[in-house]
Amino acid sequence: MIPIEWIEQARARMTRIEKTPVTWDSQHRIYFKWENQQQTGSFKRRGALNKLLTLQDWELQRGLVTASAGNHGQGVALAARECGTKAIVFSPLDTPPVKLAAMRAYGAEVRLVEGGYVAAEAAAMQYAQEHELTWISPYNDAQVVAGQGSLALELFDQIDFKTVEAVFLPVGGGGLLAGSASAIRQRYPQVKVFGVQSSASPFMQVLFHGGNQGEVIEEPSLAEGLAGAIEPYAITIPMIRALADDILLVNEADIRAAISWTWNSFSQKIEGSAAVSVAAALQSEHTGPIVAVITGGNIEDTVFQPILAQASAEDRQ
Repeated sequence: MIPIEWIEQARARMTRIEKTPVTWDSQHRIYFKWENQQQTGSFKRRGALNKLLTLQDWELQRGLVTASAGNHGQGVALAARECGTKAIVFSPLDTPPVKLAAMRAYGAEVRLVEGGYVAAEAAAMQYAQEHELTWISPYNDAQVVAGQGSLALELFDQIDFKTVEAVFLPVGGGGLLAGSASAIRQRYPQVKVFGVQSSASPFMQVLFHGGNQGEVIEEPSLAEGLAGAIEPYAITIPMIRALADDILLVNEADIRAAISWTWNSFSQKIEGSAAVSVAAALQSEHTGPIVAVITGGNIEDTVFQPILAQASAEDRQ
């Protein structure tokens, strides 16, 4: 568990972080936390910025390396620019072009790697070691996790958290879930905390239930930001096992439906990785207020528009 003091310190030092809004849906009794409105369009800004603000000058000056399916890379790139250094981001070959363009616009050098996220992460870690650059993990780092946990502290100020029954958070490598669950368990231990990911890439769900990542057969997913195996011995794995109530799975049809529903209900454009928490919250049988964290909105129009068109056509049938 990340000490609540670390998370509070992270929030205090991150004066550049946007305070994102919360919307109450009285019909479904769900609070929606809109991190798609965060600068860079994703919660990943939090962990990346906190990590860089805790580095020594020499660690910043020698340059940064990370791996990302797009959102963490944007967070690192922007924070690197603000801290006066450079970042190299290793990304899977199939990273959405909108995310690649944003990382480059924030000043990162992007290197594409065949073989998916796991291959990109391995290449990035090797490159950082060989060239003596500073490695910035997307999730396997206590200060990254503490930065992500600042989202929960923000929620505590925005809603009456004593009334909340459950919180649903997307989970890939687990930084957001581990950080938020750490804060929730220390302040509101009665609240249930659920991670959510696609059944197409259920690595954390398998690990949570004691399984082996090597047994997972991964399929393509709209939630590409949550895809890929997790670094062995990552600090997030034992934290999530200890702090989360469960890891839930939603399917690709659920994700498409959640993207369309969110647009039609709130005019909010969200990506597949964020839609998993919406899908799980809408399917939840909890009767009290619950929270769905919307982690990002960086979705290609070539993906987003056909989802809306398909949903509209189905409604007319």
